[in-house]
Amino acid sequence: MSHTLGVRQAQKQRTRQALLDAALALLEEQSLSSLGLREVTRAVGVAPTAFYRHFHSTADLGVALVEEALGSLHPMIRTTVSPEQHSDERIARAVELIAGHVAAHPAHVRFIARERHGGVQPVREAIRDQLGRFAEEVRDELAGDPGAAGWDDGDLLMLAGLYVDQMLSTASLFLEALNAPERERRRVAELAARRLRLISIGRGHWLD
Repeated sequence: MSHTLGVRQAQKQRTRQALLDAALALLEEQSLSSLGLREVTRAVGVAPTAFYRHFHSTADLGVALVEEALGSLHPMIRTTVSPEQHSDERIARAVELIAGHVAAHPAHVRFIARERHGGVQPVREAIRDQLGRFAEEVRDELAGDPGAAGWDDGDLLMLAGLYVDQMLSTASLFLEALNAPERERRRVAELAARRLRLISIGRGHWLD
């Protein structure tokens, strides 16, 4: 019996993932607010009623896509601001990690960029909540830096938000340059590094 339940659970998980993958592919050409569940189930080859075994609505599916797109990035975000590295090394590493993530997951990055200010409120809120968690985690990492001595928690969180916003902006720039010539991708990397360096310089003088 347990083997049968395990097989069924695995099949259910495969169908759920297939629905997520199909939706993500369809969202390359449209927004979530215009996506119909019949489009998704037709792409997977299952009946529309099967959709509701996994998601309550397309908005619920969108929230699951947010978790898939952003949930795994928390360790990477913390690494990019780790106080264990020199500032220039940290910035170069951050830009490299962002570029690599965009190259590996362009559809997820495009989805977040579009739906962050899209028309589906639960998805906007899910993205906002994830970004808020990023900012809190970055703040906690920054607090461990000797340079944070004298900073209050609110200012550290504000600085963390600047880093998170810049990382999102950098991801969008790399997405636009994904199929561009190498020199354009280098230009994006240099611009991203300069912006992060500017934030770091301002950080160093905030308490002056």
